[in-house]
Amino acid sequence: MAGEAGGDAAQRWLTEFTAALAAPAEADWSVLFAPDCFWRDLLAFTWDIVTLEGEAAVAAMAGRQAEAIGATAFAAEPGAVVEGAGIGFWFDFETRWARGKGYARLVDGRCSTLLTAMTELRGYEEPAGARRAAGIEHRAAKGRRTWLDLREDTARTLGIEQQPYCLVVGGGQGGLALGARLKRLGVPTLIVDAHARPGDAWRNRYRSLYLHDPIWLDHFPYLPFPDHWPLYTSKDKMGDWLEIYARAMELDLWGSTTCQGATYDAEAGEWTVTLDRAGETMVVRPKQLVLATGLSGDRSIPDIPGAESFAGAQYHSADHRGDEDVAGRRCVVIGSNNSAHDIAADLWEHDAAVTMVQRSPTIVVRAATMSAMNEGNPYADPAIPTDRADLINATLPFRLRTEMDKALTRRIREIDADFYERLARSGFRLTFGEDETGFFFAYFRRAAGYYVDVGASELIADCEIAVRQGEVARIVPEGVVLADNTLLPADLIVYATGYRPMSEWIGRLISPEVEAKVGRVWGLGSGTAGDPGPWEGELRNMWKPTAQEGLWLHGGNLAQSRFHSLHLALQIKARMEGLPVAVYRPDAVPAAAVPVAA
Repeated sequence: MAGEAGGDAAQRWLTEFTAALAAPAEADWSVLFAPDCFWRDLLAFTWDIVTLEGEAAVAAMAGRQAEAIGATAFAAEPGAVVEGAGIGFWFDFETRWARGKGYARLVDGRCSTLLTAMTELRGYEEPAGARRAAGIEHRAAKGRRTWLDLREDTARTLGIEQQPYCLVVGGGQGGLALGARLKRLGVPTLIVDAHARPGDAWRNRYRSLYLHDPIWLDHFPYLPFPDHWPLYTSKDKMGDWLEIYARAMELDLWGSTTCQGATYDAEAGEWTVTLDRAGETMVVRPKQLVLATGLSGDRSIPDIPGAESFAGAQYHSADHRGDEDVAGRRCVVIGSNNSAHDIAADLWEHDAAVTMVQRSPTIVVRAATMSAMNEGNPYADPAIPTDRADLINATLPFRLRTEMDKALTRRIREIDADFYERLARSGFRLTFGEDETGFFFAYFRRAAGYYVDVGASELIADCEIAVRQGEVARIVPEGVVLADNTLLPADLIVYATGYRPMSEWIGRLISPEVEAKVGRVWGLGSGTAGDPGPWEGELRNMWKPTAQEGLWLHGGNLAQSRFHSLHLALQIKARMEGLPVAVYRPDAVPAAAVPVAA
């Protein structure tokens, strides 16, 4: 502990910070912030998800936003802690419209990293705890309506007689988590999903699928998993949980419903969305449209010459179910990332002869190694609430995470040196990322290029699953021909070749013009040779305002869906209530604090 001195330093810095925000043009920001500082803001000051880098960027944002935001009441939590050469501390604060939580790291009295995160809207707090609804008036009354009556009324009228304020396309874990947040905030929300029941997207995957993330990363908003839940969850168990969650959180969801198209009327400030609900055409007119369709677009299947001539069966990995009779059959899996490994192992378990075609090097980390390294992970500590663990994880900007992940990668390589050597001897090509940042940054940059080993790598190292290198040149009736003319005889070909970009859903559902307007989705833009785009301190277009008014994108793993569903819900609620939402763009003219029409 930093003790009383650390607490005094924390409160002194907050006092000076408050004074600087009150008169940002006259403030000497170099006294408060180090030259190479980072300020990560989750809505509280920018109504956006932004990381500012450097003292000049901090001063520019504060100068533009401070008056409109009106941040006050900064108070440090007890218990500043020593972090390297400085201290770190949590604090609470308020703005004109919201309450927030923050974390600052000070070195020699100046801030090196700052997190500010909106946690709730003032006057629109969630009805939890002492604010919960009574549910019933304890008095006799004629014509009194029950909970079931009210739920049936909503099911009958929402989207038909009553327009939803928000339409969420996608009823997987992301759509349901967001729906639960919006429900608690009183935002009329309709969720639509192509599957008949919540959880079917998981149930319909291959039978051996398990989550690769440990359970303590995967809790849902308001309803965490029971403490007896297994560390790694079966896809069918997860599917059942999603259905339970949708019912428990009283979410309004139309199953067997697909979005056929959407157009935005800027003058009316609303969408016209055409839906196919079990064969019936429906039109809804929400003010806000959220695409919660995951990180990927449609299946990506390479156009390989001769594919139509193949004498056996062939399909994309998304269509693999694991119930085929493959004993004794020759199976070629094209691809070498997560799905390719899982499917190859599944085919092996069913006594097939499996060959994996690896077209580019793959990052591999052992799940067992990652699990053994969880000491100090706030999510794995039962004494730390998940909401606080989410904030702890958010305190470190992505730029600074690169060095930490390089160190993590080096440590993993040391621990699993023998494993990697055996894997390489089998002919499998390994990489640890273009800048040695490992699989986390592969996920942040491309959401691809890695495998979390839950068994398939051992099969490859033991040559139970064969690996061949190179591009596929063509397909012939009897199998797959590689670029070096090697023939891989096959009875089954599985294309574990990934998916199209998420942004393509925008072009398909709305228009190519809107897709181009919104731009790239996901990815940080590392500036490296493998990703030459400009660096962006946050994931592109996720959970924050896009260039298309009224359009939002929601996705990511279960932890990201849980955490950022709060930020997305708060932004939508603020717009419904007409709060003055002044979105800060570092390269834009000052945002006008004009109430958004509900």
